[in-house]
Amino acid sequence: MASTTSASTTTEGLAGHIDLAVFPDGLKTSGQHAPMASQVRPYTTFPKVQSGPTVWKAEDFCEHRERWTHTFTPEEIEELSNATDNFIKENLPLTGISQTNFALPRLAERLRALKKELLDGKGFYLFKGIPVRDWDLRKCATAYMGLGTYIGYFTSQNGRGHVLGHVKDLGEDPTKTDRVRIYRTNARQYFHTDGTDIVGLLCIAKALSGGESDIVSTHQIFNILQEKHPDVVETLVEPNWYFDRKGEVSEGQDPWIRGSIFYLENERAGDKARVYARYDPMNVTSLSRFNTGPDARIPPLSEKQKHAMEVFERTCEENALHMILDPGDIQFVSNSQVFHARTAYTDHAPDAKDEDGRPAKRRHLMRLWLSVPESEGGWKLPYPDTLEKKRGGIQVNDQAPVCPLDAE
Repeated sequence: MASTTSASTTTEGLAGHIDLAVFPDGLKTSGQHAPMASQVRPYTTFPKVQSGPTVWKAEDFCEHRERWTHTFTPEEIEELSNATDNFIKENLPLTGISQTNFALPRLAERLRALKKELLDGKGFYLFKGIPVRDWDLRKCATAYMGLGTYIGYFTSQNGRGHVLGHVKDLGEDPTKTDRVRIYRTNARQYFHTDGTDIVGLLCIAKALSGGESDIVSTHQIFNILQEKHPDVVETLVEPNWYFDRKGEVSEGQDPWIRGSIFYLENERAGDKARVYARYDPMNVTSLSRFNTGPDARIPPLSEKQKHAMEVFERTCEENALHMILDPGDIQFVSNSQVFHARTAYTDHAPDAKDEDGRPAKRRHLMRLWLSVPESEGGWKLPYPDTLEKKRGGIQVNDQAPVCPLDAE
């Protein structure tokens, strides 16, 4: 933050005047932005091939879980549990949790190394062993968010300011794509990115069947498409795609964002600019209310765009790394260089029991959206808020950040 009043009640930052009673860490989610026109580069400037550690194949990892998985040791769990209990005793708001008030001397080095790997390496990792069956939701959420402070800044995930999100079937209709977020249903999620730098998922309970995770290297997909379907890449690079904001807009904003799917990093990356992607097909196909009828305001998807989406999804499916999240697992994925998806799922019946004879819980994942700005090693994005600490996310007017302990 740039400055704080003597009474420590307000601060001035890139987001303007911020009330610390509303935003305890002095930072406000920047929100969704259209790309800067000067940073949207034509297809002719894109590389033919991406190389380096961000390019990987599923077979590189499917038989080598040790390359992307760590089970917390008893000592690490004890440290995490103690830090969590101490934070809870202080009765501080979860929205104000930070490395300062959540010290992890043993785990800190591992988490900082993970942050580097997420940003510049393969872009994903899986932790195992959080005792979610022994801890209540408050302790699970506090421990999880405490870990998250070592990776990035929490950004709001919806118009209600949820910086702790919950992936859970709330019975909403997944066909109402213009107003329903798919994470609140049990429907399949196609390969996509989230509107933040890193997404984390802590599994509290798994489904009876399905709900499994697939991830794929963005740069591997780019390379395959460049080799086999360059016309598709050219279509994905064109800045004539519209993305639905599903009503989560501040006053005066358009209900959509126009941009590309594939970009290059901004000019500060120089000749080392990497291919960057932002895409959710559910936010592309939900815009029919704006492109049909006498009041049409944007064009419908072209046949080229429909073809590109089909080829993209098929290519991701053919090259994905499949994983199943068990209770106590935390998956971290970098949206800059990894696309992720989820299979549809079926929950346990209301009267079902788990293997210990206790009532079976419905599938429940706690979710974090974590921002890592350029100043801390984040990608050099083609958006106007790329230098802000809480870049990206979803911010509606001055909605305060909140941390519900369960889905709502």
